[in-house]
Amino acid sequence: MSQTTDTVAYKILTGEQLQQLLSAGIFKGAPIDLSDGYIHMSTAGQAQETLEKHFAGQSDLHIATVELSRLGDAVKWEVSRGGALFPHIYADLPLSAVVAHGPVAYDDSGSLVLPAA
Repeated sequence: MSQTTDTVAYKILTGEQLQQLLSAGIFKGAPIDLSDGYIHMSTAGQAQETLEKHFAGQSDLHIATVELSRLGDAVKWEVSRGGALFPHIYADLPLSAVVAHGPVAYDDSGSLVLPAA
């Protein structure tokens, strides 16, 4: 699949999943990730739709900002929702690739605020 120019991607995590990542130093994936065989990620432009589509009604959600270059060949850009390319990680997500994280938050216009490194 084609590579994009995005250097970071975002992983939406439950509070429990974030704690696992922080305490273990590695995240093996959410149930859907484990089922599909890779960790689902979103670009900045895809994160809000992913949140609304797959996490509607959930609370205690967090977003991890992941530096894709730290994952090397484990990152594959693949066609997913609506024909768009999404970053998928074919490995565990190490804490060393997470450059920022924070709770899901929105600005005054209702746009998702992504944690910046």
